[in-house]
Amino acid sequence: MLFNNKKHNAFLVAILMAFISCETIKESKPIVENKINFSHFNHLYKEIKFNGKEVGIVHIYSEYPEYEFEIEPNEGFTCVDDVARAVVMFSKHLKTNEDKEAFNKMEKLTQFVLLMQNENGYFNNFIWNDLSINTTYKTSVAELNWWSFRALWALESAYDLLKSDKDLANRIEIATEKLLVNIKRDISINNLKVETIEAIKVPTWLPQKYASDQSALLILGLLKNYERTANEEIKVLIDSLAKGIMIMQKGNVDNYPYGAFLSWQNLWHAWGNIQAYALLKAGQKFNNQIYINSALKEIDNFYPYLLKNGFAEAFWIEKNEENSYSEIKRNDYPQIAYGLRPMVWAASEAYQYSKNKKYLKLTTDLESWLSGNNDAKTVMYNPETGICFDGIKSKEEISKNSGAESTIESMLILLEIKKLKQE
Repeated sequence: MLFNNKKHNAFLVAILMAFISCETIKESKPIVENKINFSHFNHLYKEIKFNGKEVGIVHIYSEYPEYEFEIEPNEGFTCVDDVARAVVMFSKHLKTNEDKEAFNKMEKLTQFVLLMQNENGYFNNFIWNDLSINTTYKTSVAELNWWSFRALWALESAYDLLKSDKDLANRIEIATEKLLVNIKRDISINNLKVETIEAIKVPTWLPQKYASDQSALLILGLLKNYERTANEEIKVLIDSLAKGIMIMQKGNVDNYPYGAFLSWQNLWHAWGNIQAYALLKAGQKFNNQIYINSALKEIDNFYPYLLKNGFAEAFWIEKNEENSYSEIKRNDYPQIAYGLRPMVWAASEAYQYSKNKKYLKLTTDLESWLSGNNDAKTVMYNPETGICFDGIKSKEEISKNSGAESTIESMLILLEIKKLKQE
């Protein structure tokens, strides 16, 4: 949903962010004390009347230089994916901050997510500019996919903060249970078979058969649900997903790709690759050292490799011999905040688990991508405006657009760094 180039389609909302100018952007300074500024998010945020309720939404696209909004003609202007991200962001922020405005926004964003649940139990993703739900496009169909898993994570993340509202808490309980009935039905954990692709062993029981990235996101929502319900079926499902994720880990300390978790089949991509963090959280919850060791293997070996040799957007591998792999294709760009946040969170969690300061350094080294330690040598996040550029297209070119995904993902990075500093 980044790098949208379709100008002046049906929907253009001209709410200008106060005091933003081209000059301000050009003179972006490195992050000072990891200042978290919600100004640009507030620019993207809007309250609307939707299916009879006052809800919060987040505009997906915000285009340089004036940061006007755009609609994607096949999808819409707001989506569960980004609204759910914002719910998680505020739930994280509110753990350590008394912030009535943030609380009210989180509540209204949660209302939107709830209203996007389809009759079939899954969630549609997008709405059109006429406020009708997009039920047909491939990235908006109500099915076992990213947006349904992100909805689960958001609703469970918000639950504790919203449970004093009995009606809203009840609606969250009903919605998540309806979703989980589908998930438990559609992810078959009774037949844990593997296949080989490019001679690489992969599991077949994950979402989309092979999606370890989606599995990790699902685990985060399931963990929150388990903390609330203590349902043993959820624990069994988490274990099955974790086993599949660990099969997707390839290489080791001496062999490429150095313990990286593949995303799908023989593909690794940076965005959403949050397997190490999910395994660390599950390992600590269930006292499972196997999960933890697997997560640390990627963090200890693959992350430093990327820092030394350069980040990538994606690569594909094939197997040569036992535990030896080679790269058959690579995309260096685009590089985006959503590709960094999973690694920052995993390295931070490794530090909180172990108190080993090497992980603290690794976390801050990864986070420095935002302040200019990147291929383009460009400051990506401006603490004076809260703008995070959408991404790096090459060493010579960045996208100065700043949509919902990059804005929220940068906030999630900075909130994690802030939490570390408070410990």
